[in-house]
Amino acid sequence: MGAKRLPDSQPAVPRTPVIGVFATCDPRIDEASRQRCVNIVAMAADILADRVKLPDGSPVPVVYTPILVDGERQADMVARQFEAEGVNVLVAVPDTWAFPQLGLISLLTQFPADTPINLTCGNSGPKPGVVFVHASSGAISQYGKLVHINVGTWPDTGMNPVMTESTAEALVDWAYAAVTKVGLKGRRVVVFGHDSMGMETALAHIIPTRNTFGLEITRLDMKLLADMLHKKAYDAEELKALRAWLEKMVDGRIELRDEADSERLNQSLAMYLIVRNIMAELNAVGGGFMSQLEWGSDRRGIPLPVADIMESMFNSTFDHNGRKPPMPYATEADVQGLLTMLFFTWLTGGNPPLFMDFRKVWEPWEINAKAEELGLGDVEPDALWRQKGLVDGDNSGSAAFDWAAMPGASVEEIMAGVSFPLAEEFYFPGMGNCVNFVSPGGIEGIAGRMAYSTVTDMFSLIWDEAVTVSLPEKLAKAVCETSTPIWPHTFVVPKYATMGEYKQFAPANHFHMTWGLKPARLEYWMDMANVLSVAPWQARPAYVEGVDRPTPLLYLINGGEVATKLKLAGK
Repeated sequence: MGAKRLPDSQPAVPRTPVIGVFATCDPRIDEASRQRCVNIVAMAADILADRVKLPDGSPVPVVYTPILVDGERQADMVARQFEAEGVNVLVAVPDTWAFPQLGLISLLTQFPADTPINLTCGNSGPKPGVVFVHASSGAISQYGKLVHINVGTWPDTGMNPVMTESTAEALVDWAYAAVTKVGLKGRRVVVFGHDSMGMETALAHIIPTRNTFGLEITRLDMKLLADMLHKKAYDAEELKALRAWLEKMVDGRIELRDEADSERLNQSLAMYLIVRNIMAELNAVGGGFMSQLEWGSDRRGIPLPVADIMESMFNSTFDHNGRKPPMPYATEADVQGLLTMLFFTWLTGGNPPLFMDFRKVWEPWEINAKAEELGLGDVEPDALWRQKGLVDGDNSGSAAFDWAAMPGASVEEIMAGVSFPLAEEFYFPGMGNCVNFVSPGGIEGIAGRMAYSTVTDMFSLIWDEAVTVSLPEKLAKAVCETSTPIWPHTFVVPKYATMGEYKQFAPANHFHMTWGLKPARLEYWMDMANVLSVAPWQARPAYVEGVDRPTPLLYLINGGEVATKLKLAGK
């Protein structure tokens, strides 16, 4: 038989994460117990299928097998089933003792070494799957592979046990991390321009990014965008529709002095349409735009309008066509910022990212002194901002419109808080319009920032849980005017870091926040991606039960998390 010729066309569809759920078993046990195992597999698979989403809101494919992995033969059978379905994430839910090497390890060796594997079990006594989980975790960790275990709870008896909500939540958190790790491997981001304003902390570390995350960085010159703007390489009717939508949404809050300003607004909106189409052609999952200095600030050339509106629209969950998934997009071609927002968005199933300058840090004494100066000394005496201080997160671009309102707000509610003042001509002679709003208080999530070091050739992530706060109107105005009032402002308070720690340990001049992100999800992902977790806050315990993921055994038997990650990275 000759070689098989494949078709000469193929849809350019990105690879999708697929979760495969199975159970090991002991071939000696009774049939009723075996059927109970199959029922538990189906139960776990349904939970994952119902709760784990991609950033566009679509469910992650989940398959499960009724074949119980008793030994090598069944391992081969399940491996072929999962291979045919494209499974690249593995979840085992054992309910009985089994023989680790004969079944589970024989199955694992048929998948790539970096395939995420989770062992979730009840803490049962009759036919203890928990004993098998500990035996398997030890065996797998001993040969240097990362495995996460979730020793949870479901009833010891009954044919259709249901795992407790805390057990399910831990499994779902792990699954989001696995989907992020696998789903972004082989994908690409598109960055216009070269070095990010000369910021070494924002460079496109192309080879380390490829080796660590499997992500490609497609680099395009800003001249391409300038040429396409000049050629009007966009749908003129869609541009009219976009502008009409924007004007309707903000009801006169677009600052325009003359026809020249109006034309620059059109160019800013056209940039969104052009870059959106380029990103779609390349199946991109994120992007960035250098802008300064060449695009809009260098008077030796022809300064062009700022990209603020374009960047905010990419990061938002809607545009003139309705709801859409956010496309993490970094101002100033800040690739480390882009990576941070990209991973945060995937880990939350599509929550909008926030790009900010790590602008002015207001320590408690300073913000209280400012309040006193403004005659607000007795206002909100127990407020969090008085006790902890705050960071004024403030940058010209990339702030998703969604951050102008609380999570779950309608498009109309969000845009009611947004305005578009003109850019500062001294810095941006190409002019155009900024995006402006002040985020409400009470938005919870994680604020952080990726970093890279050539010493270890590794990425790290400096992070803390955080919440936004609202200030009295007079004080908020004064804080905004201390930096750049016409840009978006979000007042961020970290949970554990003091303001002294926060301002001394910042890895760069930008940081990023996504709401709804939980520490466990982030930690699971950092394990899978072998990213160093940096949370050096004196007030934060090393492990917060019910918040953090349990430390993998692999780390405990190899000198700790950092030592093990360095060793796995070859250092």
